[in-house]
Amino acid sequence: MSRRLVALTLAALLVPAAAHAAGSFSTWGPHLGFSTDPSQVVFGGQLEMGNVAPQIDFVPGVDVGFGDSITLVSLNGDFRYRIVVPGATWQPYAGAGVAVHFYSWDQNVIGSNGNGTKAGGSLLFGADVPTKAGSRFFVEGKIALGDGPTFKVTAGWNFKMR
Repeated sequence: MSRRLVALTLAALLVPAAAHAAGSFSTWGPHLGFSTDPSQVVFGGQLEMGNVAPQIDFVPGVDVGFGDSITLVSLNGDFRYRIVVPGATWQPYAGAGVAVHFYSWDQNVIGSNGNGTKAGGSLLFGADVPTKAGSRFFVEGKIALGDGPTFKVTAGWNFKMR
C-alpha cells in the first residue's frame, strides 16, 4: 500500500476522535458496509454537522474500501435532508454529495501497479433510529453519479458529542 493511502487511512480513523475532542460537530461515528463496482468491504467514519439549514445536515466522511485488487479511499461531503415522520422514533433521510476517490491497484488489474484520483457525486438515502444508550444506529445507501463505487451500503453508529 502506498504511503499516501496509509496516511489517508490513518486520517479516517483519527479525524472523528479529533472532532470529538474539539466538540465542533453534533455527532460522529464509525460505519461498515460493502460496495459494488468495485466489489469491496468498506469501513470509515463520519461527522454530522446538524442543522446547517432547517432539516439539513452536512456530513463529511472518509471511506476505505478493500477488494477487487483495489484499495479505495474516498473523502465525502454529503448533505442530508431529514424527513419528519410524525410519532416515529426512526428518521429517514435523503440527500446528495460529492467525493474525491483515491485508487491504488495491484498488477493484475491492468498489468501494472498504480494509483489514480477521480471525483464523483452520489445520491443517498437512509434512516437512523435512537438506541437505549443515546446513540443513533443508521443504514444508508449511495448511488454513484459519475466516478466512484456504483452502489454502496453502510451501517453504523453516531455518538452524541458530550
